[in-house]
Amino acid sequence: MTVPFLPPAIPLDDPSPDAPTVAVIIVAAGSGIRLGHAEPKAFVLLHMRPLLDHALDSIFGMRSPVQIIVVAPSDRVTDARAIAAAAAARHESPAAALTIVAGGRTRQDSVDLGVAALLPGVDVVLVHDAARALTPASLCDAVVDAVRSTGHGIIPGLPVVDTIKRVAASGAILGTVDRSELSAVQTPQGFPRAMLAAARAWAVQNGRFEALTDDAALVADAGHPVTVIAGDALAFKITTPEDLDRADLILYAAATPPLLPLLPRIGTGLDVHAFAADTEPDDTTELWLAGLYWPGERGLSGHSDGDVACHAICDALLGAASLGDIGSVFGTTDPRFSGAHGDVFLTETVRLVAAAGYQIGNVSVQIIGNRPKFAPRRAEAETRLAGILAAPINIAATTTDALGFTGRGEGVAATATALLYPLPPAAPEPGQTPDLNWRA
Repeated sequence: MTVPFLPPAIPLDDPSPDAPTVAVIIVAAGSGIRLGHAEPKAFVLLHMRPLLDHALDSIFGMRSPVQIIVVAPSDRVTDARAIAAAAAARHESPAAALTIVAGGRTRQDSVDLGVAALLPGVDVVLVHDAARALTPASLCDAVVDAVRSTGHGIIPGLPVVDTIKRVAASGAILGTVDRSELSAVQTPQGFPRAMLAAARAWAVQNGRFEALTDDAALVADAGHPVTVIAGDALAFKITTPEDLDRADLILYAAATPPLLPLLPRIGTGLDVHAFAADTEPDDTTELWLAGLYWPGERGLSGHSDGDVACHAICDALLGAASLGDIGSVFGTTDPRFSGAHGDVFLTETVRLVAAAGYQIGNVSVQIIGNRPKFAPRRAEAETRLAGILAAPINIAATTTDALGFTGRGEGVAATATALLYPLPPAAPEPGQTPDLNWRA
């Protein structure tokens, strides 16, 4: 068990008038097992973007700037930082009050690591689940207002509408629960900082830290008052594949105007690079493939980083949009692209495709080569590239059974197919989230 570091809420020596007094800890370290995905839940795509990205939209939409602390899996901190930085730029928010920390073994450990990153001037703390990705900003504001007006813990909740039965292990009904006393609670849960710190310290001292996985339960167990306020139906937790489908339908229906079934366009791309030879001046060339660095592997020779997967995707996208190919757009002699990584080319290609009036439907990539062994990092690569493309992507890898130059281990090849849809007039840009705060 991690003994929490609980900094007191001390004021800044010379506080800036813009320094946030509210912090939101977004817990994004959970697994995606029940969701049916190999990657952590917060990085599963919803409407072409990770759940964490949608959750950040809500927090950046709050009426006053807040400190945002994202607690991510230890092996996905870099991805979380990239997602958060992109969200901050999209909302034109300063990144100074944005912190990414690695999560712990349990949820409470992860929350503690978030608490340890609080700025000194923060006096109200909200704890929020990234899996509640569609939570309206107005609900977050309501929790803050209620914490300030009551001076104690606040948790949003909805009335239970189903009849609830107490059931024995045999299935026999033991009785009916009075649902007027029940509430289906949600996040964000909000607390005065001093109260949350005292409650967490009390839980550690009394051996209750790991037994209480809910923050409001932990505060209440320490003897502090917690009140339920009206929640929001959009703040449901995405736990199962059915929840993900529900969220996707909500976002699709909220898009204005609805996406029209226009004729798609298809493009294909092919790229080949040889492995850097031992006789080359720099025989320690790094291997970059599908947007990832592969330590310990010999790199591919080329003007840029030789990422055949990213280059093939660029050709497929440019071809589908009738914008030429990667050679004509970027060239092979421009010193600006010497050693450039694949994400540089992809980011610019996505911009060009959008400027030409298209959005990306999906991309499929086939990598051909004996090495590196791709399967263990497939999900990581798909999440990385999907975040850049703002579209679903499938990456497969195969060999040629010792045939040809790839079979002899001389290099790697990749093919890609991309599907584009023309954007109807005034349609949302790729990756834009419809406004879900219409009731605010």
